[in-house]
Amino acid sequence: MRKKTKEYNSNNKINSLIRLNKYISNSGICSRREADKFIEAGVVSVNGKVITEMGYKIQKTDIVKFNDSTIKSQQHKYLLLNKPKNYTSSFKDSFKKNSVMALVRNKCREEIFPIGKLDKKTTGLMLFSNDNDLTKKLTKKSLKIKCIYHATLNKNLQDIDLKKIKEKRWDDYGIKITDIAYANQKDKKEIGIEMIGPTKNVIDKIFETYNYQTTRIDRVYYAGLTKKNLARKESRFLTEEEISILKRQ
Repeated sequence: MRKKTKEYNSNNKINSLIRLNKYISNSGICSRREADKFIEAGVVSVNGKVITEMGYKIQKTDIVKFNDSTIKSQQHKYLLLNKPKNYTSSFKDSFKKNSVMALVRNKCREEIFPIGKLDKKTTGLMLFSNDNDLTKKLTKKSLKIKCIYHATLNKNLQDIDLKKIKEKRWDDYGIKITDIAYANQKDKKEIGIEMIGPTKNVIDKIFETYNYQTTRIDRVYYAGLTKKNLARKESRFLTEEEISILKRQ
């Protein structure tokens, strides 16, 4: 009986080990790759001992210091917000009442940051996380993320202009329009537009090219995520399946 208890405790200890670079990355300081460089440079210590070994594993109860400051690993959080109009997504404005940070600040104890920011007038899906590796991945200009927007124009979009927008190459903006259609055949001011690439602030420019003004822009799809059952101003944590979809982008 004692032997089984000892084996259980030993296995438990092994299962609780975590790579040092992952522990540092989970703290939000840097990515795993950058953590390896800091470890190699000798600025990371575990329980008072400087560690320079790649792949070194620790227990979550160990004391890890980075440049003599103790760091704590956080559990990764992934939050989806349906952003309302006239809210800023700039982190420097995070303490303003009309900041998106004010809408998510008390959702978890971890400090989460916006990914795939929207301008002030644009509504719709915004993602927040403390997963530094995922943030860097999703904000890479080379990564082609699919987004769908619902735009309302100041006047009906002519069929010929809709065709021009769809067929034009938008390389200057680093995007590709994969589909564009009337959201409502009875009201040609309502447009659905699907694109791949970094999309912040480009919707206005696309329609301005053909002398149309946007009165409303709503992001309804972002990197495999939708705002189904998510009311304006409301937020929710992602499911494991949704997190897996994001990481496969």
